[in-house]
Amino acid sequence: MTTTILLIILTIVVTIFGFWLIQYSQFRNEEKKRQWELKRESQKTISPIRLRAYERLALLLERTTPEHMLVELQKTNSEALVSWTVMQVQQYLLQTIRAEFDHNQSQQVYVSNEVWEMIINARNQMAAFVIGMAAQLPEGATAQLYAQTLLSAYHANGVTPSERALEALKDEAKEMM
Repeated sequence: MTTTILLIILTIVVTIFGFWLIQYSQFRNEEKKRQWELKRESQKTISPIRLRAYERLALLLERTTPEHMLVELQKTNSEALVSWTVMQVQQYLLQTIRAEFDHNQSQQVYVSNEVWEMIINARNQMAAFVIGMAAQLPEGATAQLYAQTLLSAYHANGVTPSERALEALKDEAKEMM
């Protein structure tokens, strides 16, 4: 009799435990499904914003190359390379680098820390390059010579920090898509 009662109790406990296990598993699956749906809906909103951030950061890297900055200088002041001093052109370039970076600094929340560090490094290296090239010129050098020196030295350096950062940015954007 006690064996029968114990067997019935054991059957009831095993049944209840089995039922609980099934319910728990279904609950977890439903919870995972809800989380996945929330993430998918969030991605619909975040993905376009992140893509725009990648675009803006790519523009930042492109706009802070010597070619682009010097072309923009010529557009805004066609006489700059003729009438300005090396120091004035250097200050313009450094100001452009700083302004472009400051304008896009908020985009760091959309990229990985590694890519953001590469962008910061590219900015710092470009500023150091602009300063270093000016320091190498002989006293009394013209702004035109400075521009030519910048361009030729920039292209002679091989892969630049800006190009490495742009490549990493592109790779990260591709992973997102």
